[in-house]
Amino acid sequence: MSMGFTDFILPLLNIVFLDLILAGDNAIVIGLAARNLRGGTQKKAILLGTGGAVLLRIVATILVVWLLKVPWLLLIGGLLLIFIAYKLLTGESHEDEEIKAGKTLWSAVRTIIVADAAMGLDNVIAIAGASGHNIVLVVIGLLISVPIVVWGSTLFIKLINRYPWIIYIGSAVLGYTASTMIAGEQRIEPFFGDHPLLRVLLALVIIAGILAAGHWRRSHAPKKAPHRGALG
Repeated sequence: MSMGFTDFILPLLNIVFLDLILAGDNAIVIGLAARNLRGGTQKKAILLGTGGAVLLRIVATILVVWLLKVPWLLLIGGLLLIFIAYKLLTGESHEDEEIKAGKTLWSAVRTIIVADAAMGLDNVIAIAGASGHNIVLVVIGLLISVPIVVWGSTLFIKLINRYPWIIYIGSAVLGYTASTMIAGEQRIEPFFGDHPLLRVLLALVIIAGILAAGHWRRSHAPKKAPHRGALG
């Protein structure tokens, strides 16, 4: 029973947490794309656009999960995830990109899907790495987190702004996920299997490096305006 909890529930919670941490910009896109619509049409655009984006995200993540089985791509994905964790901590994002508001239902839906696909690479890589090649975890995790992103994005973004340490936890989790991807690369996995302490050391070095570099960059960067709520 405990084995099932460890192998399924904890990775699932990890996927949901990572998706929420990385979904701030995507939530803003939803609000911006539908801002010119009114009432029921706006809600319909948000629902349809998000639904399409989720389906595309699931397909893309499953594709990445499959690609990560190709030699050395797991290592590359882990290194890329380190950069994503650093970017998350420093606050560098897509916020400054112009998102054109749709004037009709389907133009808004198209904008949401296309923009989410363009901005969702970090989510896809993080979730694929955290899933441990388990497609069921990918699908369930996204289906749980997306409604929270759509209907609770404003609250979650405010929560992050009020408690900045949540970002540090998210970056640390991404760093740990990156270390498991790197250590799990099939060409070098036997080495870490023979030296389990090195696996722990790798995780600690990556997490410490991300947090130290990100904190330094964050403390020396000019102050930015807080996130806006997606649906507000």
